[in-house]
Amino acid sequence: MSVHLVGGGGDLVRDAEVFKTFLSEVSFQASQAGRDEPVVAIITVGPGNAHAEELAASLGDAVQTRRATLASGDTAALTAVSAVDGILIGGGVTPDYLAALLPIAGEIRRQVSTGVPYLGFSAGAMIAAERALIGGWRIGGVEVTPEHVSEGLDEITFAQGIGLLDVTVDVHAAQSGSLSRLIAATEAGLIDGGLGIDENTVLVVGEGALGVLGAGSVWRVSQADGGVLVSTIGA
Repeated sequence: MSVHLVGGGGDLVRDAEVFKTFLSEVSFQASQAGRDEPVVAIITVGPGNAHAEELAASLGDAVQTRRATLASGDTAALTAVSAVDGILIGGGVTPDYLAALLPIAGEIRRQVSTGVPYLGFSAGAMIAAERALIGGWRIGGVEVTPEHVSEGLDEITFAQGIGLLDVTVDVHAAQSGSLSRLIAATEAGLIDGGLGIDENTVLVVGEGALGVLGAGSVWRVSQADGGVLVSTIGA
């Protein structure tokens, strides 16, 4: 099964394309488990239940959802991701998501290794990496990206993530200007490179080649002689 990383957006019309491969894998996993109706865990961190409801709507009526809506400072329980056919982690304040999910990261990795697909939406995509970018807008006090994507952090900050993939991820790439954060962090040697995902776009990481679906692109940033190389993986 695969890891699905969505760059944010939440357009219900476009979500049909973005979520379809995840839903296909969820249905297959349910059939393997002998369940007639697939069960997807949805975990959100932040105020209110609206985001969890939006994500559930994107999955459609053929899927049963088990929702854990956590407040900032809460931690997710192991039972939140047990006996499910898919795991969906929502968007919001990335450091809060990481703090909530890191205690059960080992169980999430175990579930994915047994075939349960993971979908990270915005913050959920960023924390999926082994070395997660969790915010910040400056390097050495110099602005490298708009402050509104800083997640409340000043210097660009990395932390141990869930560990589902070995490349750093940023989101809302074309829409928020966060792509410059990946470029600057790579040029400064803070990371070897990374992937920036546009809104309404999903990067599917599984066996074989990377897959991209949706309205935008995935931007690949890597170190190169004399600078940084930027290319796109189109949908």
